[in-house]
Amino acid sequence: MSDAPTYEQLLALVGELSARVAELTEQCAAQVERIAELERRLGQNSGNSSLPPSSDRFVKPKPRSLRGKTGRKPGKQPGAPGAALRQVDDPDEVIDHLPLECGGCGAGLDQARAAGVVRRQVHDIPQVTCRAVEHRLHKRRCARPGCGRVTVAAAPAGVNAPVAYGPNLRALAVYLVVYQHVPVERAARLMADVTGAGCSTGWISSVLAQAAGALVEVEALIKTLITLAHLIHVDETSLNVAGSKQWLHVACTEKLTAYHLHESRGRKAVDAFGVLPGFTGVVVHDALSVYDGEDYATATHALCGAHLARELVAAAETHPGQAWPKAALDALYGLNDAAHAARDDGLRQIPPETGEVLLENWRHAILCGLASHPRRDGRKQSKTRNLLERLRDRDEQVLLFARYPGLVPFTNNQAERDLRPAKTQLKISGCHRSPTGAQAWLRIRGYISTVRKHGINVLAALRDAITGNPWKPPAPAGTPGGREEPPLPAPTDPYVSLSTHTALVILITRLAGPKEPTSSARTNGDVSRQPLASTSWLSSWPAAVCISCESSAPGRR
Repeated sequence: MSDAPTYEQLLALVGELSARVAELTEQCAAQVERIAELERRLGQNSGNSSLPPSSDRFVKPKPRSLRGKTGRKPGKQPGAPGAALRQVDDPDEVIDHLPLECGGCGAGLDQARAAGVVRRQVHDIPQVTCRAVEHRLHKRRCARPGCGRVTVAAAPAGVNAPVAYGPNLRALAVYLVVYQHVPVERAARLMADVTGAGCSTGWISSVLAQAAGALVEVEALIKTLITLAHLIHVDETSLNVAGSKQWLHVACTEKLTAYHLHESRGRKAVDAFGVLPGFTGVVVHDALSVYDGEDYATATHALCGAHLARELVAAAETHPGQAWPKAALDALYGLNDAAHAARDDGLRQIPPETGEVLLENWRHAILCGLASHPRRDGRKQSKTRNLLERLRDRDEQVLLFARYPGLVPFTNNQAERDLRPAKTQLKISGCHRSPTGAQAWLRIRGYISTVRKHGINVLAALRDAITGNPWKPPAPAGTPGGREEPPLPAPTDPYVSLSTHTALVILITRLAGPKEPTSSARTNGDVSRQPLASTSWLSSWPAAVCISCESSAPGRR
């Protein structure tokens, strides 16, 4: 009797092995995807993500600018104002030095005639010392019959204790700790060495609280003026307060800065801040989902181009064989350059002969990327697919800077610059010791930032605040209330006016496979918003499309 397996047994074995191979293939595909995701996370740095340079791990990326080469030499540019030390016409003091004897024969020069003057000036500060000024409040007894009351002279403002430090020293303490980020103990030593005043660390802390208390109304005024601005920047970052993680939110303009500290990063904190709810101007941010709330829909949103550029760089590094990320970057930077040129030329819009080419290159690159990265089953998508869908679905917000070059900036750098002092303070001191101290520091810092943006001397403004007369920002010129109403983007679909080649690409991808179920609010019946299906016969087509993007550099079709 033969031991050879029967046909049915072989057929069952083949079926079992085929199922096993399919299972292992699926596992391998999942592992490959997971490895790629882990490599992407491991490769994140300050150049391709929103991570700060201090968080760069292992190998730091080579310093490079996302803006590309400008052709200018480093250093001071031609025509830029200089800051050289020069002689003044009216010096504070003039000291004459007369020669006593001739440098040749040695004869005396008492009766010699003047032959000119060589002027040399030394610019210096006088030696700083702490002066003690005594205020004597005299008493007088009334001589009127039947009265005899003793009256004491009123004390000047700030003279309210038997002995106290004056407003100049108080302003200097606040200036050092809040503006120059000097730790409290070192600030006390510095003031003792420079002025001779033996200030204690406890006194400096109390001065910060007093200064913050004097700025409550100014902070409220600044926040109100921000809500009336036509364009604002918002951002957020984490802070260590008393060992716990809290979130610092900032809302700012070119002239105003306001901070808000909250335990939440989400909409609860944004609502408590009170700037975005009901805001009707233009708000620039980094596309955080927090800012997509219904209460903030009255604003015109603009996305930060620097964040998008870093994400495109990350996509190029994750997919080195695809050309669409570089093509998108070239078009994005080309639009930014064109917006700057239009603004410098006094134009309200980018010339059509320049803008239309760049816009077509930009949208063509996005469509090629969507073709190369089709949607998966389910809600969770890859980082690259999420980026591409955001660029497609939020086209008006991404390119708002190009539609209004004189009004909307390309980046959210203003908010990031105003957040940087808080991170600098965190690196120096490690944390804020208490929420009250953190609130005081931030209120003073917002006041200082606003003062600096208006070109006011910080030390003088702090002294005014300490003496009860803080500087207050003026309302901007414009319509009643200070608001200059921003232009609203035209409600046109950005993917309608495309070239014949791009329209053919969309048509092919629509015919290639079934549509995904999408909401009418997102697609709105636009053929370019339909999914780019992946079928067997079309598997090699996206790569060919991406290769065509190599000719999509700015200025070329």
